[in-house]
Amino acid sequence: MPVRFSTMFALTDSRCNCVMTNKDILNSENTILVLGGTGKTGSRVAARLTALGAPVRIGSRTATVPFDWTDRETWGPVLAGVGAVYLSYQPDLAVPSAAADIKALTVRAAAAGVRRIVLLSGRGEPEALECEAIVRDSGLEWTVVRCAFFAQNFSEGAFADYILAGEVALPSGDVPEPFVDADDIADVAVAALTEDTHIGEVYELTGPRALTFAEATAEITRALGREIAFIPLSRTDFVAALTSYGVPADEVSLLDYLFGTILDGRNSHTTDGVFRALGRKPRNFAEYARDVALSGVWSVTADA
Repeated sequence: MPVRFSTMFALTDSRCNCVMTNKDILNSENTILVLGGTGKTGSRVAARLTALGAPVRIGSRTATVPFDWTDRETWGPVLAGVGAVYLSYQPDLAVPSAAADIKALTVRAAAAGVRRIVLLSGRGEPEALECEAIVRDSGLEWTVVRCAFFAQNFSEGAFADYILAGEVALPSGDVPEPFVDADDIADVAVAALTEDTHIGEVYELTGPRALTFAEATAEITRALGREIAFIPLSRTDFVAALTSYGVPADEVSLLDYLFGTILDGRNSHTTDGVFRALGRKPRNFAEYARDVALSGVWSVTADA
């Protein structure tokens, strides 16, 4: 069955429960640049900032002031007049080009007068740790938001088509992962962009409990009242399936790395990052599944 693998962590907008206090960052003269602001976590961050009345600039190839990671000529205009940056790198900090791009962007940002960077990072990736170090050494105010796998992958990202088809076929079915809710990520990121108390913090974000992919699929089954089967695959079969669906080779390689390397148990423990940043508990996967089921996103038509 075909699957949308072009955006591993595609997300949507929702509510914000943060209380903002930093008037300097929210001042109209300090635009907040949200890289990846048309999808992924960036769309949620941008919506929250806009609701707060903050001036927001979306960093994407289709934006009014376009931004493209592969075209550094676009970087200068998009950084002009910016006070803070939400840095979400595409396609993932694990790719070979990430460190050089992050280094170059932080240098450009500092020269342009940017004060603050909030980096979206991944748990357990050596390459992500290298990028985090670059941001910490940039001379800018910084916060790292280091995340587990997103719960929303099942509804708005790579696994949505699996749920609609009634069968989730993935490797690592027996490795627990404390899926984090995208709403929690966005709330922490917005707080870090707009409040001084988060400067110099590394927030490792997880959900409140670890679930295997098979258990997460079972939670969705319960929420939907419709059977969603989980089919464990070997890495070899997973790669073969992706290739047969026509997924580009570089995306296949990245997904194989994420499932074969990162999901080895190193990230199975939960953390208190959401509580440290926001003073509240992270959202439970069961609540996420229930809300998505009620929304109709996983509904299938009779002739599907």
